[in-house]
Amino acid sequence: MTDESTGALLRQPRSERVYEALRAALLHGEFAPQQPLKPQDLATRHGVSLAVAREALLRLVGEGLAQRLPNRGFAVPATGAERWQRIAEARAVIEPAMLRMAIERGDLEWETRVRAAHHRLAGTPPYEREDDAHYSDAWAEAHRRFHRTLLEACGNDVLLATFDRLWTDSELARRWSTLNNPGRDGAAEHRAIEEAALARDAGLAAELLCCHLSRTAEGLIIQP
Repeated sequence: MTDESTGALLRQPRSERVYEALRAALLHGEFAPQQPLKPQDLATRHGVSLAVAREALLRLVGEGLAQRLPNRGFAVPATGAERWQRIAEARAVIEPAMLRMAIERGDLEWETRVRAAHHRLAGTPPYEREDDAHYSDAWAEAHRRFHRTLLEACGNDVLLATFDRLWTDSELARRWSTLNNPGRDGAAEHRAIEEAALARDAGLAAELLCCHLSRTAEGLIIQP
């Protein structure tokens, strides 16, 4: 984390600062699947009250990054091949349908945002170092923004909230997985989806997106 980003965190209200720190830690794999998240320990670790720690955990529960256990506190959600396949199946059903709606309803401003989001994704290096096991935070955010921007013109906030939740679930599963996609050109897949969407070819764009999601699901090996 840079000095600038650290300073920005310190200027935030305590509840927001703890939430952001815990969210980043979860997505970076600092807590293992099913590991307990003890409010008192987290409060001590971050120098805040128990109430602030619990508030942050409840926000993470709402995002799907933490699980509330009856009479047992909080824990990191479980991951596994079965869970990942359910997430992938849901995304493959929902997102192509949303993209069709977005292409039908999107205006020139939407086209501009899609092009800008793709430009940022294409220009962001996937890894900070060659031997990194996981994508950089900058690339992960550019990737999320591209996919979400494609769908935003669908105009349905319920579907977009569902996308956000499934995306977070996917990122958490991805953290505890390894990639097995030899020869895959993800950049070319993103470019083809963008071109089809901006050409207003809803059928092709939806088909390309479905294939893209399927390849990702097939290429992730979820660790037990």
